[in-house]
Amino acid sequence: MSKHRYEALLVLDTQGKEDTVKDTIERLEKEFVKEGAVIEHIQKMDKRPFSYVAGKLDSGYYVNYVFQAPVGTIEKLRAKFNLDDSVYRQSYARLKEKAAAK
Repeated sequence: MSKHRYEALLVLDTQGKEDTVKDTIERLEKEFVKEGAVIEHIQKMDKRPFSYVAGKLDSGYYVNYVFQAPVGTIEKLRAKFNLDDSVYRQSYARLKEKAAAK
């Protein structure tokens, strides 16, 4: 089964739980791996205010995961994280494959 490179931007609801951000990021990383993803990079982008407030939160902790995964993994992750109270928003994009070293 072929794997593709993806980027997942997750916005975490850290309201009142700033001390558990590291634990949440690690727990979410394990969920990616459980679904067959191979994590290349995790970028913690800190807490930022939203430019447009449409819900209960006015800011969130942004985390960017770059990973390789089989086709169909995104749907599984999206469904799983929709049920996770700590994930406020999620966005996925397919990345270009890394150029092979010459």
